Amino acid sequence: MIRVLLADDQPLVRTGFRMILEAEPGIEVAGEAGDGADAVRQAGQLRPDLVVMDIRMPVQDGIAATAQITAAGSARVLVLTTFHLDEYVVAALRAGASGFLLKDVHAGKLVEAIRVIASGDAIVDPVVTRRLLDQFARMPSPSQPQSPPPAGLDDLTERERDVLALVARGLSNAEIARELVVTETTVKTHVHHLLTKLAARDRVQLVIFAYESGLAGT
Repeated sequence: MIRVLLADDQPLVRTGFRMILEAEPGIEVAGEAGDGADAVRQAGQLRPDLVVMDIRMPVQDGIAATAQITAAGSARVLVLTTFHLDEYVVAALRAGASGFLLKDVHAGKLVEAIRVIASGDAIVDPVVTRRLLDQFARMPSPSQPQSPPPAGLDDLTERERDVLALVARGLSNAEIARELVVTETTVKTHVHHLLTKLAARDRVQLVIFAYESGLAGT
């Protein structure tokens, strides 16, 4: 059973999410929170498997709450919001969120994301990754010397860099396999090597690494 805590300042939204999730086998809504501080408190008390977290909430916003919850190891966090501005995405992912979806996502996609994250993987809406990729593509090349590349970049093989760039675009393992004309098992092996070499927790951290190292635009 996947136990979920819903954190959103709108009661009607929480009710809608509860109806969707409780209609699914293997998912239970453990509680509801109307602000970030309450989400942190309930996550510590209820120890849910996952928190569905809104960003803009009173008392404490969802990004700060996400950082506290993930730092405490209370639960994994799926950020779900109507706001898809780039700074919110980056801040949420840096805070330790395991996923980021927009609130207009189909109910089936929300359920799928919850199951994926609860299983230990991560998910970022392709719409979000495309926006981030576009943002980085528009950034001018700096005239000053660049900072050193993130640690671990030199240890990657050329194929691992290719896979990392495609992960950053939001592609699934199956889509990457089709793009590179290899088997899905081969892609899974490359992703495993990337996680190990870069000491990354999940695919979300791989996405962040790809943007920081400049591989996302390749």
